[in-house]
Amino acid sequence: MGARAAAVEATRTRIMEAAAGLWMRQWNDDVTLQHIADEAGVSVQTIVNHFGGKDGLADAVADLVASQTADVRRAPTGDVAAIVAVLFEDYEQHGDANVLWIAQIDRVPAAARAAAHARVQHRAWLEQVFADRLPAPGPDREHALALHYAATDLYLWKLWRRDLGLSRQAAERAMRDLLISIDPRKGDDE
Repeated sequence: MGARAAAVEATRTRIMEAAAGLWMRQWNDDVTLQHIADEAGVSVQTIVNHFGGKDGLADAVADLVASQTADVRRAPTGDVAAIVAVLFEDYEQHGDANVLWIAQIDRVPAAARAAAHARVQHRAWLEQVFADRLPAPGPDREHALALHYAATDLYLWKLWRRDLGLSRQAAERAMRDLLISIDPRKGDDE
């Protein structure tokens, strides 16, 4: 990569990181391109040149965050304690920002697209880390995935940590217990 290309990429990254930092703490509507430009040390025109405007920047930030999430969530298959620890590390770091972002899906198209992508990404992650306990493809597998999805959902973390004020240790234990209680290999009759 040439010096000019490296400088362009560094500027794009700085803008995306500035926008992400602001959007983690504030409503999208409250953050202007000028705020982002000031935070990134660039002009508004530079943002427009790189991203076409706020919507294009929001899409780029959503893609950046999605790629970072995939890198963070590495856990060994079947190790419930390790899976929960990895998930909580992500939620503790980004959970509040994700809740804020999701609250805006009806008003911010990029938030809606990011949430849809995150749901697909989370399901794929669940299929990977719980591969040892999921039934073969079919209705039973879909049911088991729905249970695992509910047990690991961001809003369950929010309920325990923010709304009920549980310590991280207590919330992780609750999630582990919930996941351990889900055994899709047992039938409804047992």
